[in-house]
Amino acid sequence: MCLLRKKVTMRYKNSFFAVLSVLLLSYHAFAQDISYTLEDRDRVIRVEAKVEQMDKRFEQMDKRFEQIDNRIERLESVMLWGFGLLFTTMIGMVGFVLWDRRAALAPAIRESRELREREERLERILKEVALKDANVAEAIRHAGLI
Repeated sequence: MCLLRKKVTMRYKNSFFAVLSVLLLSYHAFAQDISYTLEDRDRVIRVEAKVEQMDKRFEQMDKRFEQIDNRIERLESVMLWGFGLLFTTMIGMVGFVLWDRRAALAPAIRESRELREREERLERILKEVALKDANVAEAIRHAGLI
């Protein structure tokens, strides 16, 4: 038991010294003085100036993109109005063609109906005359009306 205790205490001592040495070495590493020279300061100033120039360029690019977006929106609006006008005109033309056809055909249909009614009246008259006159009946039969 005593031997086991010596091994355990020995491990703790070794671990303690290892942790202590790491802490001391790391303290020494962090304790170094970092010098900041005028050259470093000038370099930082130049970098800041370049960053500002880049910011200005990005702002200019953003403005340009906004202008292009506005132009595209206007172009879309014009195209929508143009297509709307085009389709409205096409629908109007189809409507006009249908109305014009109906208006142009109406007199022809009316005249055709009047001629049919007149033909029917004439046939009735001929049939009545054919009942009284045999020569007329023979002529009608020969024409294929009876």
